[in-house]
Amino acid sequence: MKVRPAAVAGTFYPDDAHDLRLVVQHCIDRAVPAQPDAPVPKALVVPHAGLVYSGPIAASAYLRLSPAHTSIRRVVLLGPSHRVRLRGLALSSAEGWSTPLGIVPLDMSAAAILADLDYVSTDDHAHGPEHSLEVQLPFLQSLLDDFELIPIVVGAASPDEVATVIERLWGGPETVVLVSTDLSHYHPYDEAVELDARTAAAIVAGTGDRIGDLDACGCRPLRGLLHTASDRDLTIERLDLRNSGDTAGDKNRVVGYGAFALT
Repeated sequence: MKVRPAAVAGTFYPDDAHDLRLVVQHCIDRAVPAQPDAPVPKALVVPHAGLVYSGPIAASAYLRLSPAHTSIRRVVLLGPSHRVRLRGLALSSAEGWSTPLGIVPLDMSAAAILADLDYVSTDDHAHGPEHSLEVQLPFLQSLLDDFELIPIVVGAASPDEVATVIERLWGGPETVVLVSTDLSHYHPYDEAVELDARTAAAIVAGTGDRIGDLDACGCRPLRGLLHTASDRDLTIERLDLRNSGDTAGDKNRVVGYGAFALT
């Protein structure tokens, strides 16, 4: 089996399985709890910083998947390319992705499903150092049973292009779609709160054209998901909205984090 090794274990999250389980549980303990009658989302928007910073906000979204932990078998995960310049969207050629909690198998059918889209490639160079997808795996490994992953790095791509990929991989109740994005970066706390509130309102309203490039680092996959949400008349709910000044950082230069559920 060709396995992508963990790139950010030991930096964004612990590289020891026992310690990682404790950190994930600590994030869950600090999350906004899900209501008992809350519907299981078809899609989630989650942040992707180091778990000490954004983990509790991400956990607020992942807790919504718990009632379907046995039935979700496929996770379509899209996030931005931070370190590699990329045109379009990139799949991974690996058969599994590794974290300290084990190996997550990949659904290898995606390449054939997307083969006729000239803006979709297989590019392990784009995936190799990227953290936006990898940091989601410990939550998925902790809260779901057996599942397969389709990880997609998104570079320069239009909302229509991203939405086309999401639609083709949409599946049924066995599939959940995740978009990984942080919000504003490195503003003073009060300014960030105001900026992120506006971005959160645009997400809930489904208006991707109101989300600028500096409002969310994953703006491209996010706009594509909101395009799909509009086409499918999905309801978008804000679950959590905090920043690093609320979790583990100072308040001089903060990064914003939001969690949203689409049902």
